[in-house]
Amino acid sequence: MALLSGGEAQRVALARALANEPQLLLLDEPTSALDETARKEIEVLIGTILREHRLACVIVTHDRAQARRIATRVMVMERGRLTALGSVEEVLDAR
Repeated sequence: MALLSGGEAQRVALARALANEPQLLLLDEPTSALDETARKEIEVLIGTILREHRLACVIVTHDRAQARRIATRVMVMERGRLTALGSVEEVLDAR
């Protein structure tokens, strides 16, 4: 039985999610526990998938730099409450 790397496992998870032809993709920390190379590859893959499939996506991340690389709009939650909502620039540059 072959084991998948973290990046390969993330690719499989994305493929499985897309198999159902969703209108919205929900991703929770999609690059956690990946090395830098795999993280970059998954981020590029996510961007490609969103453009090609014209999908909306909600990504949960604690990585502000990742939010800047991937997102067009950002919501910030603190202690379970929404504290900011807007474009990446509006929200992340204000903090």
